[in-house]
Amino acid sequence: MNSFYVFNGRKIKRFFFVLAAAVFAIGVIYVESDNISVFSETGPSAIYSVSTDKKQIALTFDISWGEKRAEPILKALKDNGVQKATFFLSGPWSKTHPDIVNAIKESGYEIGSHGFKHENYSSLSDEEIRKQIMSAHDILTSMTGQEPKLIRMPNGDFDKRVLSIAESLNYTVIQWDTDSRDWKNIGVDKIVDRVVSKAHPGDIVLMHASDSVKQTHEALPQIIQELRNKGYEFVTVTDLLQQGSTKGTEVRDHASIQKNIEDAGGL
Repeated sequence: MNSFYVFNGRKIKRFFFVLAAAVFAIGVIYVESDNISVFSETGPSAIYSVSTDKKQIALTFDISWGEKRAEPILKALKDNGVQKATFFLSGPWSKTHPDIVNAIKESGYEIGSHGFKHENYSSLSDEEIRKQIMSAHDILTSMTGQEPKLIRMPNGDFDKRVLSIAESLNYTVIQWDTDSRDWKNIGVDKIVDRVVSKAHPGDIVLMHASDSVKQTHEALPQIIQELRNKGYEFVTVTDLLQQGSTKGTEVRDHASIQKNIEDAGGL
């Protein structure tokens, strides 16, 4: 018995479109999940790590609220002889916690901006993005006596506009290669394992010092010791940037990525 298959041209076209979108989305997820660095040669980029043969690593801490966790973290760094680290501070938090800001400064740690309002800047207008960045800039400059040159966007969110505006304001956008996930309070051992197992020369490590993290100060001594045992030296993000070529990410709109994932069926 002969069998005949009737194909609808429109359905075939739709099938291949969805398939292509799905493949693209999977590729995006793969790149993002492994923090593979993709360069953009035509515009600004966010920096995830630095290419260097030196075993140097930058511990970075974001602070946007609270006053209970910053001081224990500063103490852990000091007690374990870490003289260089980078703190990204939000404008409003800094204004209401001058003593902690001064303690970070007096400890010799680098201070970068974490913006003003803690919201996704890619959802804002160009004018509002500038206002958010400059509001924090003015506060940090006034409090520290130095103009910050590095910024980590709230939630790590950015698009082409955000990067371009940040660059026009003389800022370098800093992301991370290793995420400690300390904000999830996954346990001291897991935080330590994530950082130590993923660390590499030129790495930028994401940690936090807001009140949402309850285990970071406990994990730090072990992280510091194990990385030292592997031969690592702790430096600031600026120190890393001076080492050599940076590893960034292609400048693409996160919203566009999400749309492609949704078009592919929500992958």
